[in-house]
Amino acid sequence: MNEGKPGTPGASEGPDGDFVLARPERPDGDYELPRPHDATASAPAADVLDGGAPDPRHRGGTSADASEPAPAQSADTPASTPAPGADAPAHPQPLHDPDPYSTPPYGEPGPWAPAPPVQHPAATPAHGVAVGVPPVPHEAAPAAPVTPTAPVVQDAPAAPVTDPWARYDPWAAPAAVAPLQQADPVEEDVRRRRGRRRRALAGGALVIALVSGVAGGVVGVQLERNGGIGAVELPQAGVEAPDRDPDSVAGIAAQALPSVVTLHVSGGGKAGTGTGFVLDDRGHILTNDHVVEPAGEDGDITVTFHSGDTAEATVVGRDSGYDLAVVRVKGVRGLAPLPLGNSDNVRVGDPVVAIGAPFDLAGTVTSGIISARERPITAGGEKGDGSDVSYVDALQTDAPINPGNSGGPLLDGKGRVIGINSAIRSADGGLDPEGGQSGSIGLGFAIPINQGKRVAEELIETGKATHPVIGITLDMEYSGDGARVAAEGSDGGPPVSTGGPGAEAGIRPGDVITKVDGRPVHSGEELIVKTRAHRPGDRLELTLERGGEERTVSLVLGSSDDG
Repeated sequence: MNEGKPGTPGASEGPDGDFVLARPERPDGDYELPRPHDATASAPAADVLDGGAPDPRHRGGTSADASEPAPAQSADTPASTPAPGADAPAHPQPLHDPDPYSTPPYGEPGPWAPAPPVQHPAATPAHGVAVGVPPVPHEAAPAAPVTPTAPVVQDAPAAPVTDPWARYDPWAAPAAVAPLQQADPVEEDVRRRRGRRRRALAGGALVIALVSGVAGGVVGVQLERNGGIGAVELPQAGVEAPDRDPDSVAGIAAQALPSVVTLHVSGGGKAGTGTGFVLDDRGHILTNDHVVEPAGEDGDITVTFHSGDTAEATVVGRDSGYDLAVVRVKGVRGLAPLPLGNSDNVRVGDPVVAIGAPFDLAGTVTSGIISARERPITAGGEKGDGSDVSYVDALQTDAPINPGNSGGPLLDGKGRVIGINSAIRSADGGLDPEGGQSGSIGLGFAIPINQGKRVAEELIETGKATHPVIGITLDMEYSGDGARVAAEGSDGGPPVSTGGPGAEAGIRPGDVITKVDGRPVHSGEELIVKTRAHRPGDRLELTLERGGEERTVSLVLGSSDDG
């Protein structure tokens, strides 16, 4: 415990009569005061008693209550006594001389200045106890009366320090440390306004972008659909010459259409529509027998030309076995016959053009190719006795043929007639002269023009056609390969006609004919088709089997005018 005498400067009397050194003496005789807490974080500066002793009523959070009266000084103790040989300063001196370079924390802050050295006090008082003030025990002693000769003089409250570094104390309590820097509210408001302005500008830009995008989309759609904002005018090719290459489908159709006609037939409670084409300038028109069949003996046949003109027609001749008929119109001038080709020159894959009136749609043109040659087909047979069955060694084509195309021309690549459209394979697998109501499935059949020409000439000259015959009766129930000669004739006569071509060639009942001119035949119908593909008087070579042996015979076809 430090000792002192009453009246010693900087000492105060404790309750036990000892003295506590409040201000350490400097070597030059002055006394150093403990630095108060930072004024920016604590209450106003403590009042100072006369002589520099702090007023215990303003100890800034010490254990003594500020409302209690301060302990009185002794009457014989002066308020302040300067050190011997020196005048006591009126106010405490700073620890350092003024810094001419304003080095922080004593001057203005600057990032370039190094941290100042910290001067440590000789002794650190207990936390919460004011230096220079005697500790107050829990049971305080009675306060001594204040001597009138030592009045208490209080200094004015110290002005708040604006510089946060002016009173920096690293040993101050954490609660008493003030923030080093305070944001300027004016600058903060400016920043907020700028932020709001930026957000408003960004929002405006976004709205403008959206509106521009929508407007651009509307304009784009308008331009895409209409080609512009004004009147719509679509690009179009100029007028071209109507002529086409004569070998093209369009050229072939242009040449053939004036010679193709549409027939409307009615009679006996029946009616039908078909197609025909002009054979000569005398008014003869070739068509299918099943087209004119509804007219009977006294029915009506009306011919409509490509120009739209109409004329009445009469039947010149018809043959159900060949499914061909010839009609004639009178009083019509300027007819243009179609040129006839040669069906023997036709090859698979050749282009073809079909013209007709399917479902009464006159002047319909379709095209395709030859799919096969010498396709044996039979059509008709509605009468049950076989008298209306037609046997055709047909040309097969994929050119669309439908009901109403019957009797129309099948033209080659040069516009020449190579066949007469007659039948199509229907979807149910049957062959129908009218083609059924299922329409084309790409399997159309035409009578070769070589056969049609011969039959047409006979019909025009005699009104009927002759059929080439071998003079034998076939077993149509035979299911084996080839055509077998029946054991007996159909009308009770011999199966091989006496004196006929077959009898002269040595054909006998039970013989099986397997080839005609070296080409296989697989049924009786196919043998008839192959035979009718020739003219009467043509020579045929037949291959037949008898008793397990194969032999070849030659004969000359006869004729039959029984229609």
